Amino acid sequence: MLGRVLLTVDALGMCFGTIVADCFNETHMFNPRWRPHAKFHNAQTVFLAVILSGLTMYYTWRTAKTPELRREFVFASAVTGSIYWIAGLLSILPPGTMGVDPEFGGPAFPQGKIFIGFMSLGLLGAWLEYH
Repeated sequence: MLGRVLLTVDALGMCFGTIVADCFNETHMFNPRWRPHAKFHNAQTVFLAVILSGLTMYYTWRTAKTPELRREFVFASAVTGSIYWIAGLLSILPPGTMGVDPEFGGPAFPQGKIFIGFMSLGLLGAWLEYH
């Protein structure tokens, strides 16, 4: 049960954390300096996080008829619960990217710790459920 709770925390952090961080502050959607295409990709990322969060919750709490199927659901939860965080960690690698724009105190990558934290919770939860 603890594993499912950790996967749920991962999913909720992905869903609501992304919405709050990327939609409801002056650094992203309400930043007048952001071009419409950048806002399009921001919205794409937010919707991806919401969809992955929903899939993580679905596979975390779905009833399985066999132990083998339960393990498959846990594996699916681990994958859907970590894809967003992995992509976020990799997003700092291309030249010219920053975790924080200069006008807001960048360059910095404070999201890295958050991404690793939530991903770790989800993967630990999956490991606990799998074993």
